[in-house]
Amino acid sequence: MIDSYDGVVFDLDGTLVDLDVDWAAVAADVAAVYEDAGVDAGSSGLWAMLEEAEEHGIGDSVEATIADHERTGARTSTRLPSGDDLATVDPVAVCSLNCEAACRIALETHDFDGDVAAAVGRDTVATHKPDPEPLLAAIDRIDVSPDGALFIGDSERDAVTARRAGVDYVDVAELRR
Repeated sequence: MIDSYDGVVFDLDGTLVDLDVDWAAVAADVAAVYEDAGVDAGSSGLWAMLEEAEEHGIGDSVEATIADHERTGARTSTRLPSGDDLATVDPVAVCSLNCEAACRIALETHDFDGDVAAAVGRDTVATHKPDPEPLLAAIDRIDVSPDGALFIGDSERDAVTARRAGVDYVDVAELRR
């Protein structure tokens, strides 16, 4: 099925690998950045805090906190079965909500870097998923048109990103059935 496309873009965490990240700890560390800046994060979740950080002047600190956890977790990540699909298609890119450095570390850790022509993370372009820009950038970097590409992910955010980009989407769980 996936080999019928001109190119394939994979999400990273939950699709190709399982990053070894305690997301509750990341959220607590980001809340501490807010607290240190004298800003009340309220009951905002991690991704909402990331979204709102710039307006509070703490965007760089919040990004650095999240990225540090992701890079560490990428080094001890677990390879998922869909990683076997990388060698069956060409060209391949990664589009992730994780920072680009964590993507590259995880790809290298699991010897996927030779199969992946481009990696676009949350910090690679000006916006992040579910905005279509990162997915379209990944597709552009493998020189494929959106109507000839497939995006494989594991979340509603991934599905929304694909829909907004006009790209076919399949949930990674469907590949294993």
